[in-house]
Amino acid sequence: MANIKIRLLKNKIFEIVIFVFSMLIILPLFLIVFTIIQKGIIMINFEFLFAEKIIPGIKGGGILRDIIGSVILIFFATIFSVPVGIFIGVYLAENPKSKITFFVQWCIEILQGIPSIILGLVVYLWLYKTPLKFTSLSGSLALAIMMIPVITKSTEETIKLIPHSFKEAAIALGVPYYKAILKVILPASMSGIVTGILLGIARIFGETAPLLLTAFGNMNFNINIFRPINSLPYIIYKSWEYGTPDSLNVAWGASFVLILIILIINIITKMVIKKWKIQF
Repeated sequence: MANIKIRLLKNKIFEIVIFVFSMLIILPLFLIVFTIIQKGIIMINFEFLFAEKIIPGIKGGGILRDIIGSVILIFFATIFSVPVGIFIGVYLAENPKSKITFFVQWCIEILQGIPSIILGLVVYLWLYKTPLKFTSLSGSLALAIMMIPVITKSTEETIKLIPHSFKEAAIALGVPYYKAILKVILPASMSGIVTGILLGIARIFGETAPLLLTAFGNMNFNINIFRPINSLPYIIYKSWEYGTPDSLNVAWGASFVLILIILIINIITKMVIKKWKIQF
């Protein structure tokens, strides 16, 4: 009887320790979000969201150009990264024992751990002697490189969950291998692929470092992909760097909008996972 009480006591202590450490992990997140909401929500109004532009240090204007710039950057980054990520993910899942698979997986893991500023520097060096050096396309390319590992991993792991019988049945019916992948395996894996894409978008939406060396920023409204372009992370950085009370308010307001967008993307991701959960 005494042993049972000791075991129950140890179990209770262990549960309390886990709870305390969980709260310690969550607390900084709540403090960060609370600070951003407290300082940023007061800036949210029609003019701030939809006026054409803000010049750091000067009161008035809005972040419309920065929101549109971020959307353009993310759109082209998604176009660049999705086909590559899915293709690599399919190859890794279909050839798990290949030596090339081991090498590619190793490269993907390394790429996932490279600091974003390094990726921006690499893209800058690639395009240094071209007209695309400081453009929306160069920024999107840097962000796309960051998205590829997320999409690849999600695609690979999802395809591995698909029963082999799906592909075998399609091939047995005379369907070519590539059509079995395109018409059977990929549609069955759609939930994981879409989840990976959304997670990748959420991952890069707030990135600033690679854009400082590529998209560069533009104080004028611009949707030309062959010119420098602004983004929400960039205006936050420049406004904070300027350091006036008005520019700091802009930084907090833009931070609030950015956090809200990322939160919405994550909520949509959860909904996609819940609705399209793979069940066999």
